[in-house]
Formats: sequence, C-alpha cells, structure tokens
Amino acid sequence: MASPQEPHEARVRLPQLRLDELLEELQARLDAARGTQDRVHSLLEAVLSVGRELDLEQALHSIVEAAGVLVDAEYAALGVIGPDGRRLSAFHTVGVTEEQIARIGPFPEGHGILGELIRHPEPLRLTKISEHPSSYGFPDHHPPMNSFLGVPIRVRDQVFGNLYLTEKRGGAQFDEDDESVLSTLAVAAGVAIDNARLYEDSRLRERWLQANAEVTHSLMSGGGRTEVLGLIAERAAEITGSALAAVALPMEDTGSLAVEIAVGLDSDAHKGLVLPMDATLMGLAFSTGAPAVSTNVSHDERVTPEPPRFQGLGPAVAVPIGTGEDGVRGVLLLAREAGRPQFTTTETETLQGFAAQAAVAMELAERRQDAEQIAVLEDRDRIARDLHDLAIQRLFATGMTLQSAGRFIEHPEASERVVRAVDDLDETIKIIRSTIFGLRARDGGAGTGLRARVVRAVGETAPVLGFTPSVRMEGLLDTDVPREIADHALAVLSEALTNIARHAHADRADLALECDGRHLRLTVADNGVGIPADGRRSGLSNMAERAEQLGGELELRSPPDGGSTLVWRVPVGER
Repeated sequence: MASPQEPHEARVRLPQLRLDELLEELQARLDAARGTQDRVHSLLEAVLSVGRELDLEQALHSIVEAAGVLVDAEYAALGVIGPDGRRLSAFHTVGVTEEQIARIGPFPEGHGILGELIRHPEPLRLTKISEHPSSYGFPDHHPPMNSFLGVPIRVRDQVFGNLYLTEKRGGAQFDEDDESVLSTLAVAAGVAIDNARLYEDSRLRERWLQANAEVTHSLMSGGGRTEVLGLIAERAAEITGSALAAVALPMEDTGSLAVEIAVGLDSDAHKGLVLPMDATLMGLAFSTGAPAVSTNVSHDERVTPEPPRFQGLGPAVAVPIGTGEDGVRGVLLLAREAGRPQFTTTETETLQGFAAQAAVAMELAERRQDAEQIAVLEDRDRIARDLHDLAIQRLFATGMTLQSAGRFIEHPEASERVVRAVDDLDETIKIIRSTIFGLRARDGGAGTGLRARVVRAVGETAPVLGFTPSVRMEGLLDTDVPREIADHALAVLSEALTNIARHAHADRADLALECDGRHLRLTVADNGVGIPADGRRSGLSNMAERAEQLGGELELRSPPDGGSTLVWRVPVGER
C-alpha cells in the first residue's frame, strides 16, 4: 500500500521535470539561435569577401572557398558553363591537390551529376551520388565522394555556372540550412561575378584601344605589312590570353592560304604552312567571311595534325581579315591552351574589329608599294632619258673628235692610244645603251625578255659578288633568241657568276651578250685569280654540255695579266 507522502513527492517532481525540459529546450533554441547568428555572420563575411574581388578569376576562386567554408564541405568546385550552354568551359576547385588533379586528368566537361545541374538549373541535394540515375562513376585516381549539394549561379537571369559541394565533414549530410545558405551565397556570387565581368570588360576595352593606337601609329609611321601584321598577332594573343596567333594570306592562283606570321607556342612549325581553302578552319573563315570556332583545336579535323602543331592547345577561333567591298584579305587564328575558356561571342566580335586593322595595313602597304614603284619607274625613265639624250651624245661627239684628231697625230704610239680611247668610248656607249634597255624593260613590266632576265640575274648575284658586274648587250636579244636558248644562256650566266663569287676572288666582272641574228655569244670576264689547273670543273662541264647540246661551243681564256674569260657561243638560227 502506497505511502500518503508518495503522491505529494510525485506532484513535486513533475514540475521539476517540466522545468528541466523547458530549460533544455530553451538552451537548444539559444544554441540554435547562436549557431544561426554565427552562420549569418559567416555568410555576411563571405558575401563581403566575394564582393570585394574585381578580378574575375580571383572572384571565382573566392566564391568556391567561401562555399566550402559555409557548408563545411571537404570538396568545393565552381563550373562555368560554356557558350554552347551544354558544356563546362572552366572548372575551379578547392580541396583537391595539384598532384591529384594531374593524376585525374582533364577537368570535367559537364557529364553525369554535373550535367544534371546544367540541364536543370535548380538546387540538388543528394545523400549518395552513386544512387542518382545521372551518375556514372568517377575517373581513376578521383577521391571518393558521397554526399552532394549543387546550386546554380545566375548573372542577370542567365545561368553562369554551378556550385558543387561534396563530402560534408564529420560524415553528416547536407541539410536545408546548407542549401539555403549556399543559395544565398550564389545570389551574392552572381552580383560579384557581374561586377567583375564589367570591370574586366572595361579593362579589355582599354587594352584594345591601346593596341589599336599602337597599330595605327605603326601604320602612320610607315611600318611594312609584315611588321604591322606581326604586331596585330602579338597584341591579339596577349589580350585574349592565347598561346598561339597566326596570320594566313591567300596565295595567288592556287586556292590556298599560306601562314606568313606566327607567334607563340611552336610558332616555327606554323610559319610557311600552306593550307587548302576547303575543309580547314582558316579556310572556312576565309571563304565564308565569318569567324570559325573550334572547342578543341588539337582534335579538330579541320586543322593539320602532322607534325604536331597544336599539341597542348584547346579552344581556337579563326576570324577573317577584312570584309565588305574589298573582300577578305586573310585570316587571323588564335588558340588558347587546353583547359582555358572558349572564345565568347563578344571576344570574337572584338577580334573581328581588330583584325580589320590588318586589312587596312595591307591596303596601305600595297598603296605605298605602288607609289614607291611609280617613283622608281619615273626615276628610271628620267635616268634613261638623260643617258640617251646627254651622256651618249657627248660620248659620241668626244669619240668623233678624237677619231678626227687621230689623223693628225704622227707618233705611232700616241695614235694607237687615241684609237684605243675611241674603242673604249664605243664600248661605253654600248654598255649605257644596254643599261637603258634594261631600265625600260623593267618599266614595261613584262620582265620575260632576255634583256630583262639578264639584268635581273646580274642584280640578284651582286650581293654575293660584293660588286655589280658591268653589262653590255647588243642585237635583237628579245626577238631573235628562242626561249630554249635564252633559258640555257641564263643558266650559263648564273653558273659563271657563281664561280666568280666562289673561286675567282675578283672585284670586277664584265658581261657581254651579243646576237647578230645567227649566233648568240655570252662573254664573262673577271680580274680574279684565273682558273686553277687542278680545280673542280663540274660547273664548266655543265656549260660545255649546254653549248654542245645546242650545237655551239665553250671557250676558256686566261689572259697573261690575270683573270679569266669565258665565251659561250651557240647558233640561234636553224640547227
């Protein structure tokens, strides 16, 4: 039987229990409030920290770090969605070491769970990643991950990318509070990213303006086409963060492009490369007059893979140089390193405007070259006119005077010297006339006659010789000498001048090319060391064979006073 005191004690203990429960609940609420207050404080700090960053790359990294701290996640990442809206163009991580990243391989492109947020940009919280239908595992060497929380980041109502958090520390699961905090951070991140992009855009505009001013200065100061195109390629690569820049120009009558300028990674492998217009990235930009984009140039069938020219490169864009009435004049190609962001539409449009500067450079260079050519032609015409009207007439008059005076000279030796002087004047007149013919042949622009070809060949060998040989030409060389014989004569002339440059040690050479309608005779004389008896004669043998093939002959002379004389004589009539 119960004691009368027991109900009383029970009545006393019941309020005490209720008071303890109330105190515990109050303490829990205070702890929760304090925890919430601490979390709100951490969130505010994170928002302020993210908002202070103006550099976009640094802002993205700060967002990832803040997200990991706020929800106490071991691994955090931010994936930036590319221009196509289906793949990730950049991936920023926290928690994975550089060594692990290198072992895992390329950054994800947006498949599996990561792609789920791209396709459905809403918060996603998972207890176990592997149980989701979109999950298909991790690559080798990837750290194990189970719990997952993903939140999209929007910038001006457009999805910029997604925050990915995995492995909440302590083995706990991500809860609604974590999702709410991360969603709030994502809103602040969107504002910070927008500010950083605006700041970056303003800096880029300033850099493009500076580059435009630099190119304009180069154009106005008379910079050549190659110099200006090289400057454009360098500045475009610097501003866009490209590892390679190349400029290709069309080759006349070939339907191909030739890479004339290349700067950056493996640039030497690109210089001089000839590309077909069809089925190539640069050819597509040239033929369509519109930019051609590649997401991964190292695996793009529209580029030439061999030898490895694009190894280590990823996103690329080819923009046409020039549009409108003047048409496309070339193509500017830019390629970034693998893993770098794709070229955006804004970047491509800006590049097109900058590449238009290259078209202006080419136009100015062509007009400057035309003006210089006109000035040269006018100068040549004046020189030829002065030589013909003044120099030749005075030399001829002097020769006539000496010839007349020679009849009154009784001393034989003096008379002989006067006769030699008259002969020298006649020879000089012939040389001047040959020079006039050469100048006028260049002015005519044909450049296919034997006279013009001889003048051009002599001019090309002058730098090797160290001096310019004198040239005398007589007869109807451009009409009486067949093309086949002219080709042989040019080959013999080049061989003779080359031999003088290599072996003769001469500082003077005289060239005479004469045609009397029946024979063509080429004479090349120098004041060098002569032809050594034990020297190589392969070149002379070739000249002799050419003469024999045409029914002619080769004669070599070694005058007593030194030097050597080569006479190559072939018929030009019926053989």
